[in-house]
Amino acid sequence: MKILLLGKDGQVGWQLQRSLAPHGEVLACGRDQCDLADAERIRSLVRAWRPSVIVNAGAYTAVDRAESEPELAHRINAVAPGVLAEEAAVLDALMVHYSTDYVYDGSKQGAYVETDPTGPQSVYGQTKLAGEEAIRAAGGKSLIFRTSWVFGARGNNFVKTILRLARERDSIGVVDDQFGSPTPAALIATVTGVVLAMLRHGQQLKTGESRIYHLAAARPVSWCAFARTIVDRAAAVPGFELRLNAESIRAITTAEYPTPARRPANSQLDCRRIECDFGLTMPDWQPYLERMLQLLALKQNGY
Repeated sequence: MKILLLGKDGQVGWQLQRSLAPHGEVLACGRDQCDLADAERIRSLVRAWRPSVIVNAGAYTAVDRAESEPELAHRINAVAPGVLAEEAAVLDALMVHYSTDYVYDGSKQGAYVETDPTGPQSVYGQTKLAGEEAIRAAGGKSLIFRTSWVFGARGNNFVKTILRLARERDSIGVVDDQFGSPTPAALIATVTGVVLAMLRHGQQLKTGESRIYHLAAARPVSWCAFARTIVDRAAAVPGFELRLNAESIRAITTAEYPTPARRPANSQLDCRRIECDFGLTMPDWQPYLERMLQLLALKQNGY
């Protein structure tokens, strides 16, 4: 089986190179090989490779900058997935795509299920939702995974930002009225591999069938609680020299930390659909965080 992976250098794409390898021959492409802002380059690549599965882990993820670059965000997050899905439909290939909790407005009490109404409050969320719609409109087979608060040892993310601030400052304020599930990139990649394996062995999608699944780790928290856990666990790992301690992280409101893009106050995702369909149980994110911190400490010390 031939697999085309886009976005290989991102947090999820990097992990997918490992989890997709057992499923067939993988052509992994980064921006240098295929800029997702270039629709014609995308079409040429797919037509030349003729994959059985297309996995799109590439995206425009600069949430605040998207407010001032809506056209670029739209090309990458909305147009590119649609082009990939159109080409996949011609080949009867499976399209796998990753979306976001930011497609919701965050006003619901409790976790969101896949059938809840969407209502993105930012350009990023709007373009990601448009990407979902373009994939479904293409009429091919597709899997869309909505995930949240992604972190990993590769790339930039909230964990690395907090670690940097913990080395530089004695006190910081972190928003405590936005809630979601920190989700390891490694978990997303592993679940993708499991789902693909099960689809190949008895649960194949029908031609034209499109499914959306929520894919997030268990135990939602606030950004502030997440930050305190990061610092607390990092302090226990040899190699980190931190000025900040968990008790010095102040809880603040969203209003006290204005940003160009609006974030949903509630990003909790109900994952029972994917758990029931594939016999999975979403794990807690904390062991993944601890492993990431150990890896970062080793790298920091030259190992």
